Amino acid sequence: MLVERDRARYGLLAVVLSNPAISGVAIFGVWRLDGDKAVIVGVLTAAFTAVSSMTTAYLGIKAVSNTAKSIALGDTGSRRAQAAPTSTTPPHL
Repeated sequence: MLVERDRARYGLLAVVLSNPAISGVAIFGVWRLDGDKAVIVGVLTAAFTAVSSMTTAYLGIKAVSNTAKSIALGDTGSRRAQAAPTSTTPPHL
């Protein structure tokens, strides 16, 4: 359990620290380009793609990890058993 918590914490830390770093480098690059619009668009597009990819990868891995954990612990089976109780009494006509 401790390993799972640490993995989630450090994964989130990596995303939280890398996104501003990528944004900072992109802003610095745009500032140094002195108005060359075509290159600025390329730099901003690459930065947006990098930030989106990092965030999406973290969230996707976290979702799959949570799903695998709930399956391994058997949570889905108990939910199905509670959701569909069987009745032993015959229906009234």
